[in-house]
Amino acid sequence: MRAVSETLRLALVGCGAICDWHRRGLGHVPEIEITAAVDPDLARAQRVADETGARAFGSLDEAIDAGGFEAVDLMLPHDLHEPVAVRALEAGLHVLLEKPMASTPEACDRILAAAAGAPGVFMVAENAQYWPEVRIAADLIREGAIGDLVTAEVHLFLPPMPAFYGGDRPWRFDAEKTGGGITIDTGSHYIRPLRMWLGEIDEVVAAMERTYAGMQGESLARALFRFRSGHVATFSMMLTDAPIGRQDMFRISGTQGEIQIGAGVRLVDAEHPHQGVRVREDEPQGYLESYAGQFRDFARAVREGAALEAGPEVALGELRTALAMARSAESGRWEKVW
Repeated sequence: MRAVSETLRLALVGCGAICDWHRRGLGHVPEIEITAAVDPDLARAQRVADETGARAFGSLDEAIDAGGFEAVDLMLPHDLHEPVAVRALEAGLHVLLEKPMASTPEACDRILAAAAGAPGVFMVAENAQYWPEVRIAADLIREGAIGDLVTAEVHLFLPPMPAFYGGDRPWRFDAEKTGGGITIDTGSHYIRPLRMWLGEIDEVVAAMERTYAGMQGESLARALFRFRSGHVATFSMMLTDAPIGRQDMFRISGTQGEIQIGAGVRLVDAEHPHQGVRVREDEPQGYLESYAGQFRDFARAVREGAALEAGPEVALGELRTALAMARSAESGRWEKVW
């Protein structure tokens, strides 16, 4: 393992749309310094390098040979996760890998085996683990604010953001590169909170459709999740360019009230029926805040040897749930996640 400098020197590998979101999070984590930008499109890597003071490289091998960093942030199409993560781990680097870990459980097992034999920290970047609203909801549940849990639901209809779905052949439209459609990619951010609140998912039943032109995988998914705890939750997600109205992304219902997450967190209880009341609105909230928390956790693990809030094996749950949903859509039956 390479010695860590006073600040953790990080190479950004893959300088596409998600790289800009990661950089915004890194702007709040001074203990990490961006020293390299890597992308096969060298002009794209150079743009990031010019904006961060880093060095630009056209390949990870070239960057490793040059040195100057102890950790990598891998932001690549899903089919590249295994070979690039294993290469970085074998080079003794600390690795932060964008979700999903890979598109099959077998590939994940190989990455985890490589990580077990490597000296560096390995973390899967599921930023929903650090999403402020999700964590506030977890606190409210733990405090008994809505009594005993009854059920929960996810509802997210989202537009195709040009940065992620633009161009002639966006890789997210290619089922071979992604391993599926919207569920294996974006869906993980909404499956992880359900697991944080309700525990592990046991089985699912789902319907999937291809409603968005050009996307080879599903762009509409509706499902029921049954948890090992016995609770049942609903999951509904669609990529659409139609007008979208106001929506609560999450609703968590209990015996004494409900938590709603949309524009902030609202608590509906006996004291605040119907419209509810905004909770902890004086704290920083918003989806993009989750990236800073993700990088702080990674930095603590590398620099202090602290345990990650969620080890990389936890990310298997989102992948296996997405794959079980795809099997259920084919079989028409409940499918086991594990």
